Amino acid sequence: MDISQLRNRNVTVIGAARSGVAVAALLQDEGARVFVSDKGEAEKLRAEAQVLSQAGIAWELGEHTDRAYDCSLMVLSPGVPSNAPVVTEAQKRGIKIVSEVEVASWYCRSPIVAVTGSNGKTTTTTLIGRILGDAKKKHAVAGNIGTAFSSLVLGLAETDFAVLEISSFQLDHCETFRPRISIILNVTQNHMDRYENSMGKYASAKARIFMNQADDDVLIYDADDPWTAKIVQAARCRTIPFSLQGSLSEGAYVQDGWLMTSLDAKETEIIKTDQISIRGPHNLYNAMASTLTGRLLGVGTASIRATLKNFKGVEHRQELVREVNGVRYYNDSKATSVDAVWYALQAFDQPIVLMLGGRDKGNDYARIFDLVRKRVRAIVAMGESADKVEKAFSGFMNVRRANSIDEAVLTAQSVAQPGDVVLLSPACASFDWFENYEQRGKVFKELVKNL
Repeated sequence: MDISQLRNRNVTVIGAARSGVAVAALLQDEGARVFVSDKGEAEKLRAEAQVLSQAGIAWELGEHTDRAYDCSLMVLSPGVPSNAPVVTEAQKRGIKIVSEVEVASWYCRSPIVAVTGSNGKTTTTTLIGRILGDAKKKHAVAGNIGTAFSSLVLGLAETDFAVLEISSFQLDHCETFRPRISIILNVTQNHMDRYENSMGKYASAKARIFMNQADDDVLIYDADDPWTAKIVQAARCRTIPFSLQGSLSEGAYVQDGWLMTSLDAKETEIIKTDQISIRGPHNLYNAMASTLTGRLLGVGTASIRATLKNFKGVEHRQELVREVNGVRYYNDSKATSVDAVWYALQAFDQPIVLMLGGRDKGNDYARIFDLVRKRVRAIVAMGESADKVEKAFSGFMNVRRANSIDEAVLTAQSVAQPGDVVLLSPACASFDWFENYEQRGKVFKELVKNL
């Protein structure tokens, strides 16, 4: 995109949350005439509206009026579905539609490392940032992880690295987005409500992360994941796999208890797997992807080893809150898919009281039936999907119902026995009771701290 063409051009941003406000400010600063439209309630977006007003950016809340279509470019926040009426109407009118991360990439001078996948994005993105930070390499971590790419892109130098967590929603409307290094951790069933119950459409959205990569770019991927291994066959760039199923001529793997890399015909022992601080096979995959990225960006083995020993994970992802009467309480609020719960259940050897439910995204719980039978003592069903959860598991599992997060925590406490784990790993979005998964996790932690 020739960004000079945006000057004095009408641009509408759909969505007034964090990413929308950030890209609106970026475009305004670069000379575009920006209008922000959000059909959300004005009361809930009061702070965002005040920021827009202070920046001199016009806005509307509560509905998308005709003014939203008075533009030649429409920018979507990641929370706006591709099939939303405002999007389909814009398409009918011939308006060009792009995502916030696409716009930010037009202004980015630094190499981009982009991480996507159904599970593990936040942990891997954060870990790559930590590896670069510990090695004193200038970088910024942004994207779906919490800080909008648009809010910091102008501050990045050519010698810095932009490390981005990228969701399929952000990729849906990318056109020229081109990472120097892209990473696909896995492609498992998720967001079926947004992709018409089609794994093919969902996988195709993930594949957009490498569609513009060329010979001098790199795609790192999980060779053990069937959908990922399938879609990367279309890549035109260098592809480097990681696997737990055996050694590789190039890539990352485990051999004799060591995390190994083989790059440019050189095999390197990185770290003993039992010394990696984040636990579970899923985190071993995350560590392998992060290690390959660090090595490709020039970080030494000793530095990566030290980071892997000291990195404690991210908030809301299998986060130990506290122990009460011999029961450990873990916050895994970021587990918003069945596959995320599958990974979480594997991380514990103790009996689990599982807090499950929220806003369903087309979940098929059969994926975790066997693990639940082996590892779960009881399930606390909660949120909008409590009926579905109870129906799925009550035939072979003790299922208790809870009508609030407070009641769910107390119910889990009443069922758990000393030595057990109480695990909030909902497999669902949080929007039935909460603004986001972060708020759900924070409320859970506060309730546990008050037990």
